[in-house]
Amino acid sequence: MRRCLLTFAALVSFALTAFSQAKHPFTFEDMMKLKRVSEPEVSPDGKWVIFSVVDVNLEANSKTPHIWIVPTAGGGADASSAQAERILIADQDGDRPRWSPDGKRFAFISTKEGGSQVWIAQLDGATGAVTGTHKLTSIATEASGELWSPDGKNILFTSDVYPECDGPPAEEAACNAKKLEEHEKSKVKAMIFDRLLYRHWNAYKEGKRSHIFVAGMDDCAGNSRASLDRTAEGGCPHMSVPRDLTPGDYDAPVFSLGGQDDYAFSPDGQEICYTSNHDTNEAASTNNDLWIVPVDGGFISGNRAYPIPAKDITADNPASDSTPLYSPDGRYIAYRAQQRPGYESDRFELMLYDRKAGEKKNLTEKLDSWVGTFVWSPDSKSIFFSSEDKGESPIYALDITKQDAPTVREIVRGFNDDLAVTGDGKIMLSTRMSIRSPNQIRRFVCLGFTRTCGLPDGEQLSHLNDAVLSQVAMSPLESFWFTGAHNDKVQGFLVKPPNFDSSKKYPVKFLIHGGPQGAWGDDWSYRWNPELFAAPTSSTSSGYVAIMINFHGSTGYGQKFIDAINGDWGGAPFEDLMKG
Repeated sequence: MRRCLLTFAALVSFALTAFSQAKHPFTFEDMMKLKRVSEPEVSPDGKWVIFSVVDVNLEANSKTPHIWIVPTAGGGADASSAQAERILIADQDGDRPRWSPDGKRFAFISTKEGGSQVWIAQLDGATGAVTGTHKLTSIATEASGELWSPDGKNILFTSDVYPECDGPPAEEAACNAKKLEEHEKSKVKAMIFDRLLYRHWNAYKEGKRSHIFVAGMDDCAGNSRASLDRTAEGGCPHMSVPRDLTPGDYDAPVFSLGGQDDYAFSPDGQEICYTSNHDTNEAASTNNDLWIVPVDGGFISGNRAYPIPAKDITADNPASDSTPLYSPDGRYIAYRAQQRPGYESDRFELMLYDRKAGEKKNLTEKLDSWVGTFVWSPDSKSIFFSSEDKGESPIYALDITKQDAPTVREIVRGFNDDLAVTGDGKIMLSTRMSIRSPNQIRRFVCLGFTRTCGLPDGEQLSHLNDAVLSQVAMSPLESFWFTGAHNDKVQGFLVKPPNFDSSKKYPVKFLIHGGPQGAWGDDWSYRWNPELFAAPTSSTSSGYVAIMINFHGSTGYGQKFIDAINGDWGGAPFEDLMKG
């Protein structure tokens, strides 16, 4: 019997060694095969999760998003096809899925018939299968950022329009279409700018502003796909002409590189709150304010539309206020705020605005870290949020019933984002990444808003990249601390190459993050990937040790540590890098 056990152990050891040897170092081609998961959205009945997945095609030099679905109950990597994740609309690109309140449909963004427009998909809730799709908008300036009103009566979306095209909805749409056509037909392609900001990140504004539009859905709701015969414009035949809720020469919402939406519907669907900067010199200002405007407000007289003016509810704060989110009971608006005007790297704190009293409360005044994405609990008593901490982004629970002394409790470690909670409050979802894996969706059961009842680290719901990653050899992220500038403790990380041999010497790749208020951590990057830097570059290479230092100015170590780089870009940070 003992000989059999020893033989079995030897076979297992041999199999594991062979499996390990079969893996190959991480390559650029491997990285481009990975599917990019984001924005899980839970169905109103809590049964399904829809999310966006981006596929990269190197030969076509393209990135294409598709809508996928997975049961909230999960089932693991070996689940049956009915339980595992699957693509919903294989023959059409789709991004940013958002459920209708009744859970029978979802809106999404697609470029199937030209530019970016809002589409609607009908879903069989029993099987999780799409039974039909139709295009909702056909706006010349294209549509994105769609959001369904909680009462199901309206669809909100954003579009970059010409601010001078102001008037009744039909006239405004015609004006924008005409100006676009003139621009496309013009032989003159030079652009003239007489003010900032004329470009954001990688795109010129071309004289346009981001505005929020709303389209009524009353006549479309509940109709079968057979009755939704598309008009010549390709949309719902009875959908109202989209109305501009944020007219004027302002961006509403403001420019963002991602993250939580800068606009939201009230629970009754009658109001929206959005972020906009109305300072004269917006390029030198961080004074984003929160504005509220009724969805059905205003009137038309003659040839002009007269919307009800938006109300600024954060005018008392000269710094940034953003990412509003109404509580489910409609009593509050939670949002993120900074306190120092003009300072983009000030701490983001979680604020609470009482809609009836008009009063504001700082919920995280004693928390010395930035608040990231956040979500309300269904009973409006708690808020869950992510926040960077020493190379991770844990999830925290905040009890707002004790506003005089709000309690914050860390409930889950790891690098988390894109939080969502089921309607019964028993399940939370997040996206989770690490140094060895891009985003996947995780499920946390029975949070109770104060404790984690299920697995401490949750359960992985999506497994889209398991096949690729199972063939790749990667090394874990290793943390180390040392005494840096000002005798402060500074954290560094290293990633060793596959098959690292401690008896050998290896060349080093020293990675220095930008920002400079950014940080390295146990997260994934398609731009600066430490695993790819550490991997051997040829059959004769042994690989590299990738070293990363979170010098003074890095996020996740308190605001004082962030502020330490101000006026000292080449001092303490350089000392930290050299000592590290």
